[in-house]
Amino acid sequence: MTASLNERERQVLEAVIETYVETAEPAGSRTVSKRFGLSLSPASIRNTMSDLEEKGYLYHPHTSAGRIPTDLAYRVYVNSLMRLPPVSASESHQIREGLGDHNAMDQILERAAQVLGVLTKELGVAVGPRLDAAVLERVELLQASSERLLLVLTLKSGMVRSIFVEVPARLAPEAVAQVGAVLNERLAGLTLREIRGTLPERLRDATPDPDSSELLNIFIQEADELFDMPTAGNAGVGVVLGSAQLLAGQPEFATKERLQGLMEVTERRDLLREALAQRLGQGLTITIGTEHQDPKLAPFTLVTASYRLGALAGVIGVMGPTRMPYDKIVALVDHTSRLVGELLE
Repeated sequence: MTASLNERERQVLEAVIETYVETAEPAGSRTVSKRFGLSLSPASIRNTMSDLEEKGYLYHPHTSAGRIPTDLAYRVYVNSLMRLPPVSASESHQIREGLGDHNAMDQILERAAQVLGVLTKELGVAVGPRLDAAVLERVELLQASSERLLLVLTLKSGMVRSIFVEVPARLAPEAVAQVGAVLNERLAGLTLREIRGTLPERLRDATPDPDSSELLNIFIQEADELFDMPTAGNAGVGVVLGSAQLLAGQPEFATKERLQGLMEVTERRDLLREALAQRLGQGLTITIGTEHQDPKLAPFTLVTASYRLGALAGVIGVMGPTRMPYDKIVALVDHTSRLVGELLE
């Protein structure tokens, strides 16, 4: 992508991007020359900027003499010009303090999105793992009362799901134990999705005992509820957002139309969930403006990194305008994702 750029063009492009990111104003040749001390005259910088505009890396709004980077320019910057700064000790401490000592996934993700938003001045975002892919390690059945059993599912990711099972009458302890043994024998090692889809076949003719058969039928009838594990996140939809106020204060959202666009995106949890779900297990990803599949996300950049919970993966990151300090944000997102992974483990 950068093969068509010579060294002068690379220097000027980097200077224009960094100037625009910092000032939110179109970068002029004199400003670039003064700020970066390039060994080029303003006239040479101006000519180079014109060349970059012809190649699709810059554009100038209205009659302004200054230039603004395009999405293509940001992609070149991210791929080959950006140098990641180290996360400072104070920033790392702030992240750790923000995450606290929580061990519940939804609490950790909520705090992570909040602290990332504060540090980057963007919108912190997170999504929990797809727990349908979680593998069942073992099942426990405990008699809670005469008409209730407690079903405890332990997953190989280390997560535990507990849910009460209503039964018509008190069952003999032997029947409960027998059903527990059958469930472990026939379901352990399967994903929750596999269990829900094949439970009737797997439990058919499992036991001739009437009491045990009755209980197994309850599991078959209620499989979708009993072997489902709600994804961690706000409103049960898997997406956690920080505060949009920090983002709303940026120059890109100064107009009523742009602000409404931001509010629409933050309210569309399904849109964000789909965009974030595509990044599960993908490591560090940066999607800029028009690279998004959905045009509603075209004004934004998403910077995300995966975190792991055993064999499962979730995503943590930030969303902001395409004008953002990519180097700092990428470093902070990557650092936070590793800390989230450590906490969840």
